[in-house]
Amino acid sequence: MLSRLADVLLPAVGRLTVTADTGAAFAPGSIIVVNHTSLADPAIVLAALRRLGAEPAVMAAAGLWRIPLLGRALAREGHIPVHRNDRRAARCLDLSAAALGEGRMVLIYGEGRLPLRTDAAEAAPAAFRSGLARLAERTGARVVPVGQAGARRITSGRTGRQIAGLVTAPLRRPSLHVHVGAPITLTGDRAACTAQAHGAVTAAWRTAAGHLGEPAAPAARRS
Repeated sequence: MLSRLADVLLPAVGRLTVTADTGAAFAPGSIIVVNHTSLADPAIVLAALRRLGAEPAVMAAAGLWRIPLLGRALAREGHIPVHRNDRRAARCLDLSAAALGEGRMVLIYGEGRLPLRTDAAEAAPAAFRSGLARLAERTGARVVPVGQAGARRITSGRTGRQIAGLVTAPLRRPSLHVHVGAPITLTGDRAACTAQAHGAVTAAWRTAAGHLGEPAAPAARRS
């Protein structure tokens, strides 16, 4: 339902294009890892993936489950709450591993949070956390790297600016792009796996940003 809703509503706020590397594919039980830059990018990525035939379970901030209606929809569709700095934090990996074992795809944001920036420009993905490497190590799942660009043209910065961006987006309809890389198998220790995944997502992001004519800026600061 969320993927369908994103695909239906997104054309009202932006113009989405999607590309993929030769060999890009979404096999059952794959981990999809994507860069996180804006509150708008989950809708953009879900819409893009649906156009390619993929509708993953999403690892998302647990606070979303407290929002009426949305929380029930997330639970009903088997999305995965991530509790930060909480004794339940490890449970998201258990739920993700179970979903992968059932043949579902799982989408994870490698950085784990939004960058601390107020501008709308593109920047390379910040350093990844170790959760992706731990999940791949535990399940042996292949990783599909995805890069998105343009989400910050819809919402970015402080609260007032984000609201203004969302309100004016239907008039501006900014260009958005998602690029899917070929699947990879992470090898080595956790640090090496994390670096490998980060490099693959960064390459996909550079391709996406290039389609929008955005320069390849340095990595974003972590919030």
